[in-house]
Amino acid sequence: MAQPTSDWNDKLTLAEAMLPLISKLHRERNVVTSIFGRLLLDVTAIDIIKSHRYARRITDSPLPIDQTLPIVEELATMDLGTASIDIGRLATNFHRNPEEKDLRAYLERQLEPVIGRNKEVESTDVVLYGFGRIGRLLARILIAREAAYGGVRLRAIVVRNKGEGDLIKRASLLRRDSIHGAFEGTITVDEENNTIWANGTPIRVIYSDDPGSVDYTSYGIHDAIVVDNTGRWRDREGLSQHLKSAGVARVVLTAPGKGDLRNVVYGINHGDITDEDTIITAASCTTNGITPVLKVINDRYGVRHGHVETVHSFTNDQNLIDNFHKGPRRGRAAGLNMVLTETGAAKAVSKALPEFEGKLTGNAIRVPTPDVSMAVLNLDLETNVERDEVNNFLRKVSLHSDLRQQISYINSPDVVSTDFVGSTHAGVVDGLATIASGNHLILYVWYDNEFGYSNQVIRIVEEVAGARPMVLPRRESPSEL
Repeated sequence: MAQPTSDWNDKLTLAEAMLPLISKLHRERNVVTSIFGRLLLDVTAIDIIKSHRYARRITDSPLPIDQTLPIVEELATMDLGTASIDIGRLATNFHRNPEEKDLRAYLERQLEPVIGRNKEVESTDVVLYGFGRIGRLLARILIAREAAYGGVRLRAIVVRNKGEGDLIKRASLLRRDSIHGAFEGTITVDEENNTIWANGTPIRVIYSDDPGSVDYTSYGIHDAIVVDNTGRWRDREGLSQHLKSAGVARVVLTAPGKGDLRNVVYGINHGDITDEDTIITAASCTTNGITPVLKVINDRYGVRHGHVETVHSFTNDQNLIDNFHKGPRRGRAAGLNMVLTETGAAKAVSKALPEFEGKLTGNAIRVPTPDVSMAVLNLDLETNVERDEVNNFLRKVSLHSDLRQQISYINSPDVVSTDFVGSTHAGVVDGLATIASGNHLILYVWYDNEFGYSNQVIRIVEEVAGARPMVLPRRESPSEL
């Protein structure tokens, strides 16, 4: 029995040695490290051990800390610029390649794009217009991203005044969340200045019901990106009201846009954003969840046509008990019923991927769970496929491609919806549920329709702000896998 204890103590010693180096990289170089996507930010030694054990899902065995510690030690001596560096991938690739002998030389090749580029980061002001489910999650992510990279800074939220105690209640809802847990840090309220302080970040609460009449410059906010998460306006005319307010440069909508607005799914068509796109929409949570998977499947096998069935958690627009609702069936009690409804996500895919125009149909079932949804992709392909080959391909895409932040993959017999609460990916392919027969393929994709989607929105915000950190080592295109 002594051996496991000794082994644990050895891991603890190595992890504790890594902690100050990780902190130094972050504070002095603005470099955030990760283990196969799991950020090592404000972590404990136990967190580091768990992250290395998590690697067994990727490499089939836990990642030895004595392989990553030398990498972190080298990184701490290098002149690096702002970056997100996956030390798990660096360690695995180095030790699996027998031709690699010199660790320093290997790291210098892999990290060449950011070597010698350490510079002061200029922050872009961000305003949240609305502070509901998505708005509060966006706030949490923005606060964490500012601490990590400093590229975007939450300056204010704009809401309608609900009366006495409004500020206190808004702060309380940010502090506590029944699904996503407590806010990581401290929150205090400055009622005199109408400000919520979150981890040292002052967030001004502005009361307004008119998106075109707020003078943000009077609050010291300039060239801001306004993220409209109210859903009240979804066309160019309505959203253009924000641009009339002093201090606003661009608008991002957290819903599918109408008309000629550019619908962006980060990882798929974010490269199409131009300086002239002053209004951008982030599509829907379901569109974000399915589009990356559909793209890689289409690129590799060709999709003739398909049907998307969404099993979606209930949302705030449904009734808790039976009552009037303008939408069919949505007036029935959300916590007691499966509610058959419509989704525009299947058709919306073509706004990001024009090659899917007319190829997909879709429907949705709202179910009595508060978060995490699933999309069932029922596809007819241009070629016959084997289940294991498709799963192996999607697993490689999730690990090694430039869609690694959008597509994840899991192969566990016991996972259920709550296991995906807090997932930062757009979608997670459930490999054990994959069905393939001839040219017919069925994929099951989990997605946190709140937090995963919110992370996709923030990626767009950072892209527009020019603040996306470079992710290293470089990843391959799915077509190269």
